[in-house]
Amino acid sequence: MKAKTNKLIAATLVGITVATVAMYPSLESIGAVQPPIVKPMPQKPPIVHEQQASKIDVVFVLDTTGSMSGLIEAAKEKIWSIASSMAQAEHAPEIRMGLVAYRDKCDAYVTKVTDLSTGLGSIYAKLMDFRAQGGGDGPEHVNQALYDAVHKMSWNQQDAYRVVFLVGDAPAHMDYQDDVKYPATLQVAANKGIVVNTIQSGNNDATSKGWQQIASLGQGEYFKVGQDGNAVAVATPYDKKLAELSAKLDDTRLYYGDKEEKARMQEKVKAGKKLHALSSVESRARRATFNASSSGEKNFVGENELVDDIASGRVKLDEIDRDNLPASIQTMAPAAQSALLKDKAETRQKLNRQVKKLAQERADYIKREVKAKGGAADSLDEKIFGAVKEQAAKSGISYDAAESAVY
Repeated sequence: MKAKTNKLIAATLVGITVATVAMYPSLESIGAVQPPIVKPMPQKPPIVHEQQASKIDVVFVLDTTGSMSGLIEAAKEKIWSIASSMAQAEHAPEIRMGLVAYRDKCDAYVTKVTDLSTGLGSIYAKLMDFRAQGGGDGPEHVNQALYDAVHKMSWNQQDAYRVVFLVGDAPAHMDYQDDVKYPATLQVAANKGIVVNTIQSGNNDATSKGWQQIASLGQGEYFKVGQDGNAVAVATPYDKKLAELSAKLDDTRLYYGDKEEKARMQEKVKAGKKLHALSSVESRARRATFNASSSGEKNFVGENELVDDIASGRVKLDEIDRDNLPASIQTMAPAAQSALLKDKAETRQKLNRQVKKLAQERADYIKREVKAKGGAADSLDEKIFGAVKEQAAKSGISYDAAESAVY
């Protein structure tokens, strides 16, 4: 009898314990203040391609002293064409660009570094601010410029074509005691798989000797251009319309995310507005051409672009907290938000079709003009693209041998 009583008591205690544990979350919450429910930013699945996109990291190291004004202006005009030329590779490479502007110790600055980025609009905005000033006393701080290019860029650690183009008209200062000389820097570049090419502007013999040595140690190529860069410059009847379409495409973008993410993308928007306000019609046409390419899509869209993320299915609208939505649509009803995003996606597709058609007509027009003028084999455009085609092949990036540069 006593044993039965003990079993009954034990069973009762177990039952009470189980019930108490089960009720614990509810009991604990009595009188507690529940925090507001905040939807976390949705985790976007990665964009999957049939074949992994190849990668190109290119850094331009540019002498910005007074004698380089012609070549700096050429660079401002041609950055989009250079990107479009690189984009002609098979499997649409991801292209990142960086800049190192350099002068000398006695000037306003020694170097200015702009890190590698797929946001070429922001790179271009930095390039637009460069002015050719100072210098005139001979050698420049080439050693520091190359050191910064090799050591201060976020070079891709995966398989990629990594390349530097050193552009200048004066030799390196080799008499400073507090810098790293370029032979040591180029050894580090070789270890990192970075190719260093040199482009000499003008005919300074000391520069020729130094630039050839740098190209040799950098496992790259040396070539010479005029002070204006010998870049192909052809205005076309299609440029104005392409520039207008480029601005309209920019207006289809809507960015979402937390304050930091929105602020970062607003810098991209500001760079685009600066470009439309200050750059030439021809440059804006070249930008439109690049952005319409598969490689240029990431430059155009950027990160956390709502229209693209919704249209691609990477994100669902109802998964995004209202405060993280673009301010312009936060107060709209969900149905109205969806309708607006659909309309922007359709508008973007229509504009892209127009850009691609006009870009091809523009390219055909320029080819006819260049051919009529005897070709462009000695142009800055072809020399850069020729080096890229040969060197990128060693990194598994293939180009059609007959393909010419995009102008």
